[in-house]
Order: sequence, then structure tokens, then C-alpha cells
Amino acid sequence: MNGETLSGLTSTRPSQLDSFYSGFHRAIALACLIMGLFYWVRLLGFYPGLMWRFDLMPVHWQVASVILAVIYPFASVGLWLIAPWGAVIWFLCAAAEVVMYGPLSDLFGDNYPLIGFHLLVAASYGALRFVRYRSRRKAMQ
Repeated sequence: MNGETLSGLTSTRPSQLDSFYSGFHRAIALACLIMGLFYWVRLLGFYPGLMWRFDLMPVHWQVASVILAVIYPFASVGLWLIAPWGAVIWFLCAAAEVVMYGPLSDLFGDNYPLIGFHLLVAASYGALRFVRYRSRRKAMQ
């Protein structure tokens, strides 16, 4: 058949770059799902520890935990579907956590590995988008 389907239309296979881009989205979607579950565990109090129950948290932790517990799963779904809004919602989650654990570390504590993870993902995503843009532009010429 050599590139044709039964209906006579040609089929296009995704490039390696597009496959990697999809895989990257799906990997970050799984990370977002895990982080969202972490916040849900914290809200529901399944883990016995200091400030691991909603009623024992200070107000700033209550607000942050509720917001992130809700929007991380949405980011996960959007990234899994490779929808543009998934990356936007992930960016909101990442920005919130970078602010929480960076400038507001006196309230939330510090979590430099998580900040580094978010910055690495943002840089990788930006680089992938740029490379995809360049390859598509080159293919159109």
C-alpha cells in the first residue's frame, strides 16, 4: 500500500520529534497527576503528620492546597490530550509552586528540587516548541 489507506487517502506518520513531544506531554501529565494526588492526600488527611490534615493547616496552606489539588488534575488531563490549555494550566500550577517555595518560603518552607523540576520542564517545553516551530517552518519552504 506504501503510504495509502484503504480509502485511497495518504496517511502521514508523526515524525520522531512529534512522537517525542507527545511522550514529553504524557510524562509531565503523569507527574501532574501524582502531584495532584499528593495535594488530595494532604487535604483528606490520609497521612498522619504535622499539617497533613486540612483542619490543622494554616490558612495560607489551606488555600494553596485546595487550588493545587483542583487544578493539577486538570493540567494532567490537558497535557495527556496534548491540548494547548493543558500547558497553560500546568504553567499556573508551576508558577504557584515556584512562588510558594521561592519568595514565600518563610510561609511554605523551601523545596528547591521542585522549583528546579518546574524550571527544567519549562525550559524543555520551550525548547521543544521552538524546535518544532523551526522544523515545520523549514518543511513549508
